[in-house]
Amino acid sequence: MTVNIDTVYKTVLLILNKENRGYMTPDEFNKTAAQVQLDIFNTYFEDLNQQLRVPDNDSEYADRIKNLKEKISIFEDITYCIYDFGNECWETPSTLDVYKIGTVIYNGDKEVQSVQANELLELNLSPLTKPTTYYPVYRLKNNRIYVYPNTITSNNSNIEVTYLKRPADPIWNFTAVSPSYTYVYDPSNSIDFELHPTEQTNIITNILMYSGIIIKDPSVVQIAAQQIQSEKINEKS
Repeated sequence: MTVNIDTVYKTVLLILNKENRGYMTPDEFNKTAAQVQLDIFNTYFEDLNQQLRVPDNDSEYADRIKNLKEKISIFEDITYCIYDFGNECWETPSTLDVYKIGTVIYNGDKEVQSVQANELLELNLSPLTKPTTYYPVYRLKNNRIYVYPNTITSNNSNIEVTYLKRPADPIWNFTAVSPSYTYVYDPSNSIDFELHPTEQTNIITNILMYSGIIIKDPSVVQIAAQQIQSEKINEKS
């Protein structure tokens, strides 16, 4: 599930040109699109936290918690970790752009409990609470996973993690046609927005707000900002 980047760019240009507000180059659009996608992605977690505080409904299509989880699920994945003997920790593969670690799994069937450094000190004070291979724990530091007891290494174990990946930057790629110097969309080398299709209007509105800054038109910023604020109030009311 994605949002077509060509549709978004052409819609933004159509609105700007219709209102005689100016023009947004592909480079300006791509940089703005990447920021807007990240802005929207980051709102999901606070919005979900807020929705969990209010009474839920059992509607099949209007359940806000369900809808937010569906949007987040696009970025969920699971991977095996690699053991770093030098630092005595587990790390996700360097090829992955990990945004947030979810559940840590030991040997395929045991969830490893997350603890803070002070909690680990307290657990180690007693043989009854000290971490074991039956009840392992971990602490997270800079996306490195320190599993205890530290006898759990790649020599005798495996560690998997569920995680959220960071969305890839959207790119509207093109070929330049001379002598008219027009831009022709190149779908084979473009990257769509990785957000849920229901975010298309939200993406366009937010890009328009940024475009008002780029073309130095405060009225575009004001109109887009009012629309975004209105949508946020409606979502949370």
